[in-house]
Amino acid sequence: MEIWINPACSKCRSALTLLDAEGAEYTVRRYLEDVPSPDEIRDVLGRLGLEPWDITRTQEADAKELGLKEWPRDADARERWITALAEHPKLIQRPIITAQDGTAVVGRTDEAVRDALGR
Repeated sequence: MEIWINPACSKCRSALTLLDAEGAEYTVRRYLEDVPSPDEIRDVLGRLGLEPWDITRTQEADAKELGLKEWPRDADARERWITALAEHPKLIQRPIITAQDGTAVVGRTDEAVRDALGR
């Protein structure tokens, strides 16, 4: 199990606290420092069953500068979104937990973190 975190994020800290309380074994990835490649983002999207725009923090300053709210959300634009996430990792929703069964969840709630633990 791996968890992508931003240590400044309260949701990330809550997820880590819950994982520790449950005795889970996991690896922490500070994704702002250890930036995921486009291939890693594609892999996580497949595991999540989501599209890149589904895990994009559109209220971030970088998103506003890029004009992401205006970008198309379709198959033709998918790679453009993935490139933006790789080049601006602050835009990636957090925390993302990759589960033991090959799936992943965006662990913004205790329920989602517990879901990842049960997989």
